Amino acid sequence: MLRHATAPVPIAPILVVKGARQIGKTTLQEQVIKQLLIDGYPPERILRLQFEDLPNVQQSDLRLEKHLEFFESAIMKRSFNEAAHEGRPALVFLDEVQNLAKWSETLKSFVDRATVRVFVTGSSALRISLGRDSLAGRMQTLEVGPLRLSEIAEIRGLSGVSPFQESNGLGDWDQAEFWNDVNAHAERQPDLEAAFKLFSDWGAYPLAHKSAEHDWQTVSAQLRETVVTRVITHDLRIGERGRKRDPDLLQDVFRLACRNAGQIFSPGSWRKEFETVNQAIIGDQRIENYLRFLNESLLIHLVEPQEFRQKKRRTREKICLSDHALRAAVLGERVPLVPEGLAEAAEDVKTLAGFLAESCTGGFLSEILGSNLRHKPSFGSGKKLQPEIDFVMNVNDSRIPVEIKYRRTVSPADLAGLRTFLDEKLNKAPFGLLITQRRIEVSDPRIISVPLSNLLLVR
Repeated sequence: MLRHATAPVPIAPILVVKGARQIGKTTLQEQVIKQLLIDGYPPERILRLQFEDLPNVQQSDLRLEKHLEFFESAIMKRSFNEAAHEGRPALVFLDEVQNLAKWSETLKSFVDRATVRVFVTGSSALRISLGRDSLAGRMQTLEVGPLRLSEIAEIRGLSGVSPFQESNGLGDWDQAEFWNDVNAHAERQPDLEAAFKLFSDWGAYPLAHKSAEHDWQTVSAQLRETVVTRVITHDLRIGERGRKRDPDLLQDVFRLACRNAGQIFSPGSWRKEFETVNQAIIGDQRIENYLRFLNESLLIHLVEPQEFRQKKRRTREKICLSDHALRAAVLGERVPLVPEGLAEAAEDVKTLAGFLAESCTGGFLSEILGSNLRHKPSFGSGKKLQPEIDFVMNVNDSRIPVEIKYRRTVSPADLAGLRTFLDEKLNKAPFGLLITQRRIEVSDPRIISVPLSNLLLVR
């Protein structure tokens, strides 16, 4: 499997790649090393340590310092600082390093005394997050999500799909011409529709695409076991000592998050549903804490509301899944996203597809470095009513409104929110994006129609 994620130019000695379980972080690390060797980087200055599946690693005397000292003396035959002074600093790759006791303190001491670059990956985003305070000022974080459309196409043997951008950074995202070029690029990809159908049917986790012979029942069972259940049974133990955590409640919260994907979190209605089903009183704060736990585990993305001109926030976060296939696996309900699959679908299925399209859009944009994604709730009343906007990208000094209308046709009333947002000069919005099933001609030149498949092809 080839991952196309490109790390940003490092501004700290430690680059931490975080992501949900089973999305290919280890593979990405191995491919970076392979490319370094192809480019001629001296192999004796590359150290990779894997700390997965080691017995009792927390209680053993296996310490990171011993590995680093051995590499200096036996492999490089010079210190890390001497290697850096020679212009070829050592590169240290650590996979599942969070399994080691006091790993963050050791790394802090290491990078403080040695000139070196460290690339850290781990399958527990929560354990990695616990080291954030110890490594303040020394750590840069890059989030990697599930597969992109071009990666799905490559695994499945489709050659006619390439991303519009290969590197990170927003570049010209605040320019209308950029998005017109995205659409033009997508039209030149002969296998884009096939790749998008695979994404619709199977989601974007690598395990769903590695073997085409597996049926959905097998894949969904694997998603539940290796992704969802692993977080609930393993990561749930991480956190404040002595704090009681309920795996059954966490599972219920995730099921509700799946059912409400693409919608704004409503603690009151969630609490009532929990109390009705479980016949027990559950506080809003406890539900919210578990929802934030899932956000930290990167199973979901909580998109914060946009705040304008120091106005107090009056609404809650919008829930976006890391991958819609998790919803299908947990709820046992597959909802098509391809236009052909929705053409004859019932109205409730089309409505669900709209929410999932919103969830896919929010999840994708949340993982883009620097997008600073928000959603804009409605406020005001009467003639002063400011309609809701699904998402707002804060790019450079501009705010780019993003509205999802996942249907075959769009009426003028559907564009009212975008137009109102664009008309307000204080919003600093040069144009708006309309995410649809297929390309739609819009009379307002400030609004650019971008099919969901085209959006997902940007990277």
